[in-house]
Amino acid sequence: MEELKIRLSEFMSDRLYQIIISNPRNKEKASKVKVRPVLLKGKINFQETITRGTQVFHENFSKEEMQERIIQYMQEEFRQLEAMSMDGKLTALVSKKGRITVKCSRQSEAPKVLPDMSHNRTKQYLLQEGTPVPFLVDLGVQTREGLIVRSRYDKFKQINRYLEFVEDILPTLDKEETVHIIDFGCGKSYLTFALYYYLHELKGIDTMITGLDLKADVIEKCNRLAKNYGYEKLRFYQGDIRTFEGADQVDMVVSLHACDTATDYAIKKALDWNAKVLFAVPCCQHEVNRQIDSELLLPVLKYGLLKERLSAILTDAVRANLLEESGYDTQVLEFIDMEHTPKNILIRAVKKESSSPKRTSIEKLTEAVEVKTTLQKLFENEDRNSK
Repeated sequence: MEELKIRLSEFMSDRLYQIIISNPRNKEKASKVKVRPVLLKGKINFQETITRGTQVFHENFSKEEMQERIIQYMQEEFRQLEAMSMDGKLTALVSKKGRITVKCSRQSEAPKVLPDMSHNRTKQYLLQEGTPVPFLVDLGVQTREGLIVRSRYDKFKQINRYLEFVEDILPTLDKEETVHIIDFGCGKSYLTFALYYYLHELKGIDTMITGLDLKADVIEKCNRLAKNYGYEKLRFYQGDIRTFEGADQVDMVVSLHACDTATDYAIKKALDWNAKVLFAVPCCQHEVNRQIDSELLLPVLKYGLLKERLSAILTDAVRANLLEESGYDTQVLEFIDMEHTPKNILIRAVKKESSSPKRTSIEKLTEAVEVKTTLQKLFENEDRNSK
């Protein structure tokens, strides 16, 4: 450890970006430690951020104290260390026999960006911390002063992550006209309110959003809140995705936790309207799970959990490929878990300005595993009716 002590002493200065200590020997204890310099009352200290389970703890130490803690971590709890500074990179690996290997590489040219040594670094969210937003206050995410309630910080991050995805597609929307959005299966609608607030209040876009859900009490509450906030073009209706006929032209379709085949109906509605944008975060996918059958995949399908996950992946692959065939630039992205489901896949599809039909191999795949999804059937029905 003597070499590590010497190298650490060289790296731990105001030129340090961060130190990451990982690969715990006992996963039931701390899983990771991060160290970075902070400026407190004109003196350089080092902030330790330690992760234990789902909890994160912060504490500040002097250079000497922090060095001792790092050496102790590497002797007793962790096997890997990586330090990055303006001057270079330091790595340390501890073998199972306790032997430590230390490597140090120097930067030939120092980076131009100085380390951020502010004590409390604030991520630049689209919805700013410290600015009260009515629906976030009512949700209990913010205090009336705009501070984020610690226990609701995950919700705050989720909302902002969603809006970041929306921001990416803003150039696609015609902002000279009213942007019409349909939110199928809107539920409690905190993301619907966030979308309206972001587009209408922050971006100044003339936005009309229609939220649809099966629960009458939820719809009544959402309409009351929209009226209280003065959101004149945000309306909620009780109804079913499959039978909804309340719009002729829609720019964007959102379906964030529609169960099973409801996502397929939302996608088909978006295609029928020739919508410019679709966002879908599918929930449970039982349809394919009931059908899938393949001798080749039997080693996977005989395990219920693996069969469930494979069915979900296959279902979303069908959706993404059929959207591509319909002239959409389609991405399957990782999202933050929704409130009522651990599913974290977001399908984002943006209509291409000019495109010829694109054939994919998804039909061959579904035939091979004896699957026919609702979205495929809806496409086939349309083909038959057009003949």
